[in-house]
Amino acid sequence: MARVSSFLVRTGLLLVLGIVSARAQVSIQNDSLQVTYDPASGQFTVSNTVAGQTFVSAGWFCGGGGSATTGPVTDSVFGSGQMMDITRTNGNHDTIRLFPGLPFALFQTTLTNGASDAVVSNRIPILSVQLDLGLPVKDLVTLGTGGLLKPGAANSGSYIWLAVADPQRRNGVVSGWITVDRGSGVIFNSADSRVQLDARLDYGRLRILPGQTVPLETFAIGYFDDARLGLETWADTVARIYQIHLPPQPVGYCTWYSNPNGGSSDEVHFAEWADSAVTNLAPFGFSFMQIDDHWQAGNSTNGPKRDFTTNNPIFYPSGMKKAADYVKGKGFTPGLWFLPFSGTYYDGIFTNHLDWFVHTTNGAPYKTAWGGTCLDMTYGPAREYVSNVVSRIAHDWGFDYFKLDALSTGAGVTPEYPTSFYKEDGMGDGVFSNPDKPNVEVFRDGLKLVRQAAGPDVFILGCNTPQNMRSYGGAFGLVNAMRIGPDNGASWPSSLRGPTFGSRHYFLHGRIWYNDPDPVYVRPSVPLNQSQLICSWVTISGQLNTDSEWLPELPADRIDLLKRTMPSHGLLPRPVDLFEHDPPRIWLLTDTRHPPRRDVIALYNWSTNETQTFDLPLSYIGLPGTNYVGFEFWSNALVPEINGSLHATVPPLSCQVIAVRPKSSVPELVSTSRHITQGIVDVSAENWDGTNTLSGASQVVGGDPYELRIYCPNGFHAQAATVSAADQALDVNILYRQDGDVARVLVQSPTSRTVEWSVNFVATRPAPPEVLRATQ
Repeated sequence: MARVSSFLVRTGLLLVLGIVSARAQVSIQNDSLQVTYDPASGQFTVSNTVAGQTFVSAGWFCGGGGSATTGPVTDSVFGSGQMMDITRTNGNHDTIRLFPGLPFALFQTTLTNGASDAVVSNRIPILSVQLDLGLPVKDLVTLGTGGLLKPGAANSGSYIWLAVADPQRRNGVVSGWITVDRGSGVIFNSADSRVQLDARLDYGRLRILPGQTVPLETFAIGYFDDARLGLETWADTVARIYQIHLPPQPVGYCTWYSNPNGGSSDEVHFAEWADSAVTNLAPFGFSFMQIDDHWQAGNSTNGPKRDFTTNNPIFYPSGMKKAADYVKGKGFTPGLWFLPFSGTYYDGIFTNHLDWFVHTTNGAPYKTAWGGTCLDMTYGPAREYVSNVVSRIAHDWGFDYFKLDALSTGAGVTPEYPTSFYKEDGMGDGVFSNPDKPNVEVFRDGLKLVRQAAGPDVFILGCNTPQNMRSYGGAFGLVNAMRIGPDNGASWPSSLRGPTFGSRHYFLHGRIWYNDPDPVYVRPSVPLNQSQLICSWVTISGQLNTDSEWLPELPADRIDLLKRTMPSHGLLPRPVDLFEHDPPRIWLLTDTRHPPRRDVIALYNWSTNETQTFDLPLSYIGLPGTNYVGFEFWSNALVPEINGSLHATVPPLSCQVIAVRPKSSVPELVSTSRHITQGIVDVSAENWDGTNTLSGASQVVGGDPYELRIYCPNGFHAQAATVSAADQALDVNILYRQDGDVARVLVQSPTSRTVEWSVNFVATRPAPPEVLRATQ
């Protein structure tokens, strides 16, 4: 009789299997993949039939081979597909599933305890595969949570996902765990004549009772002509399984790194910051203010104080509710940092409740460096305590944005900060009140409890994955955003941490959560080119945008850098050279939400002392066609005409952000001054009437001069500009001047609104005027 796969058990799916000879090779196939299994050897192969590539030349389940059956399967997420079930004599079995439109083969193991006693397992090897990309191993790279490495390199263990690719063509294999309910998936790679991937599940303590059948997590592997698309598809698949729907992306302030008034700030200066933000940043899309560590009470000699039931009167003597209410009164969302799953066993609030904590095998509280002692999310009284803290912060005090630090304590594991490649972390050393729940399941239960107590509308930011990567995949579907790298800083190279970790995990952003790379820095002590570099990266990559500057004393030109970064464009950009440089130097942002298509190319030089020369074919960047016009944001100028390739020279710690349009025979809007994306967040319409008028609509900010940069080919030049009658009635002004091949049209509005504008052109070029001319 065919057995039901673990994924089917978890999702309540239907299964019908046909019987095939135990010794004959068997195959299943969908529209792009074929899996063939040989019972005699216990090995399988996986081929991409579209590419004609057998990319898994040999694969095997670590539990051994067995007889195989195949047949149809119905999945509530993926629909109807084909399944192969490999059954072993000990009662365990492995399944391989293919579904139409899904470019991954899905692998899963189910364990059965046929013994008379409970079995406890920690690290469970699931499968191994040897890859064939038609190239020598030396010509390939791997990309995982530990970064861009050669196959078989030291520190090659990656959490949850791993890609193996040809950096020149970008084709490659993408693999990853697509479920994270109870186990922490890791992937290791080694290399000889082939790259070998070894997929393993770490549970800490997976307890299987006599006669019990336990489904494990699901692993996916697929071949892609562009492995970047494979990583994005993998993230989309995880989002489908966990039904992830992200709220609008905020832009905000974190008090921690501010100088002066950093840490948690205090109620006087926090209110002063809010007052300044009302006029300086709110009109541009700024939305939240978050208080960091030191606001809370308690005693600790190991990391932060951890009494989050009340406040430290030194910083917020009037209480946290007053601080939250003041921020709300200014139109912003108040945010608060805290450690939901951490306590200090010797602090007075906890000394009579040592039963609340995860314990060691000798009964002592399970202690971790900096994270403190771990609250046991399988124990009712501890869960009640956490629920009460969260409910008080959200509902009594009124904070609608949470920054949850030391998340790994919720899994009962030690911080290994900072880590991104695999590290031994004592997973399984902690003892929970309920022995039937492994670490990741406990962690997810804790996050679900936080969400339940906070309510559906609180924005939850996890912090942070490099403390211990068990909180990485374990948080999928349960947080709105995640700090994906270590703490950064205003100095170099600390500021590089955001681009490094944010680029590496770019495909998670906007799909599974919003990546938080930590703040941008625009303070005067940071060189202007370096501030432009980091602001441009955060803005073009679209990741969570926060600053940690003392706004009331920030010079106007530095405030202007912040204004040009907000709001987020809400799109899903892509690094061009992901498999060549870490961090990538080239990004492409494309907007096709309404015509005309807009593209922005960003070039980054992360070197401190070397000028970078770029010579980039447009096809390599990802642009169709060969002839483009471009405008660079920071230099406020046209770039040389782009014919087939983009050529640029970028000084150290600098960038170029170039908006490009296919070159036309008539005037076209190539850039605006509002935002680094140069039209993507502000221009909602653009139309050439076929004769002499270019018109459009732009969202302008009241009091902020707004410039349209219109490229004028074939001798066209502007001769008149106007705004709609409704705009004129509200004192919106428009002026223009011709600057070589660019018509610069300046719109000034006293209020934030959508302005309808039009510019008339003639095709005979006069001498360039020296002054702006008004047409109304």
